[in-house]
Amino acid sequence: MKTVDKNILIHSTPEKVFSQMDDFSKTGMHMSESSMMMMGSKLYLEQLSQNHTGVGAKYRWYGKMMGMVMDFSETVTKWQPPKIKEWETVGEAKIIIMSWYRMWFEIASAENGTITKLSISYLPPKERFYKILSFFFAKWYCNWCLNNMLNDTKKNLEKVLTY
Repeated sequence: MKTVDKNILIHSTPEKVFSQMDDFSKTGMHMSESSMMMMGSKLYLEQLSQNHTGVGAKYRWYGKMMGMVMDFSETVTKWQPPKIKEWETVGEAKIIIMSWYRMWFEIASAENGTITKLSISYLPPKERFYKILSFFFAKWYCNWCLNNMLNDTKKNLEKVLTY
């Protein structure tokens, strides 16, 4: 299993940071928009559980990337506002460069805001072709994903209104 971590200082309260990052449509925004890293593709988000937050909240991401099917579900396994959230893939995950992952963030008050640590642990796919792709691209993709999630949160909470 491999793990990638990122930290950032966000000039906001732990409660606001947690609320922003607790919303998969906001933290997953980088996957639902066409981008170079997504090879011009995008994924769609579907809520599967009745509760949209908390332990047991379940979501599905699906779409295609370079003609290959992407289809995986995530469920929240730990939820302690405003400090910790953890979620992982469940069931069969059709992800090009991973067979399974767990993500989590930890939030702590700081003098000028909130320190946010975001992490992902993952397993490579079992099929040889996808395992090779994972070897070359998984860490790069994880860094891109974590940076987007943290920077989008920072931008949304540190907006300065000018008139």
